[in-house]
Amino acid sequence: MNIIEKITNEFDTFSKSERKVAEVILASPATVIHASIASLAKQAKISEPTVNRFCRRLDTKGYPDFKLHLAQSLANGTPYVNRHVDENDTAEEYTTKIFESTIANLEMARKSLDTNMINRAVDVLTQANKISFFGLGASAVVAHDAQNKFFRFNVPVIYFDDVLMQRMSSINSTQGDVVVLFSHTGRTKPLVEVAHIARENDAIVIGVTDANTPLAKECNIVLSPTVSEDTDLYMPMASRIAQLTLVDILATGFTLRRGSKFRDNLKKVKDSLRSSRFERKE
Repeated sequence: MNIIEKITNEFDTFSKSERKVAEVILASPATVIHASIASLAKQAKISEPTVNRFCRRLDTKGYPDFKLHLAQSLANGTPYVNRHVDENDTAEEYTTKIFESTIANLEMARKSLDTNMINRAVDVLTQANKISFFGLGASAVVAHDAQNKFFRFNVPVIYFDDVLMQRMSSINSTQGDVVVLFSHTGRTKPLVEVAHIARENDAIVIGVTDANTPLAKECNIVLSPTVSEDTDLYMPMASRIAQLTLVDILATGFTLRRGSKFRDNLKKVKDSLRSSRFERKE
């Protein structure tokens, strides 16, 4: 939902008070993102409840949710870079836009995640005989980060960004193994094939992908952090950050599920690395 377009299209149907809110928003949407409800009400010369009614009329849950959608609707932007970035943006402007867009998308991803599915994924990972992390392109970086996180957990962990190696590894999977696949679009054909092969060999497949995709249909468990980013047109940015955050969530759940003795072992691993670093200066 593009809030700016919706306000523009419905402007003539608004009441007098609602038009005042709309005019302030359309005049400077980037400013409104940082404004409190009291500040916006003051600028529009209306009451705060009127602002809330305006937000709900636009099918948002209230002012905070409205600002989230507004941040995602700032501009169509420049293809292959970031949809919020304009061709003539200064360094300050595109830096601010990318941070705001990422923060807004992370909040949307947080709200969209099913914690029951996260709990199931953690259950499966903590009982796995072997864990494989696969991704391609930008998602390969996320899969590699997952390997780095889980490697220290004293569980056999595999990472490949080569399709042939992913296929061979999946063929060698068996019951008790877990294969985790990262794909924002969920339409990458080689990964869908890898998921199918892994399931045929009795591995449990976890997909970090959109829920309504070919990849999701091949997975036992789907974790779907909603991010409004079309990576067919734009460089993967917020979607990659959401995936990395989900890796941290799974690693944290794994650590907590294993108990205090396991965390003591992790501390020993951390302590063993101290000699590789220079002492911190006060």
